[in-house]
Amino acid sequence: MSKKIIILNGSPRPAGNTSMLIKSFTEGATAAGHEVVCFDLQKMNIHPCLGCCKGGKDAESPCIQKDDMLKIYPEYKDADLICLASPLYYWTVSGQLKCTFDRLFAVAECNKNYANPKKECTLLMAAEGYGFEETVYWYDRLMDHLGWEDKGKVLCGGVFDVGDIEGNEKLQEAYELGKNL
Repeated sequence: MSKKIIILNGSPRPAGNTSMLIKSFTEGATAAGHEVVCFDLQKMNIHPCLGCCKGGKDAESPCIQKDDMLKIYPEYKDADLICLASPLYYWTVSGQLKCTFDRLFAVAECNKNYANPKKECTLLMAAEGYGFEETVYWYDRLMDHLGWEDKGKVLCGGVFDVGDIEGNEKLQEAYELGKNL
């Protein structure tokens, strides 16, 4: 069955190692017949969550802030799977990705019990080192808390400079993850 997938790309490098993981994942997913939309968060005007808890009054525009999240909300609500993609920054996801994910709370505010829509999820990460433990802990807790289903992770260490990932087996792993959803 075809899935609708959105990718939240938290990398500031348009042609960096995370982007190459995304490209491989997307190629696999589209080869399997899935629809993929990628949001390059670095290029978007997304403000941090205000913690105001005043969202949820309008399902079409769930947050009181009116910025580029208005492009993400409808795709997020319709998506079957969310792909979180980020370089590893100080042992966790980039600020761009974390900021965007925090803003998805406004969609949960549309429900009386603050329930998030049920989704499947994947995680793609590239890093200079190999210290993914904090991110995996955050991601796994997120899956538990939201009631989402983890469909897989591709964690590629040892890549820092743009292009370091070329020829890396993790690119094939990302392709297979997308293809086998």
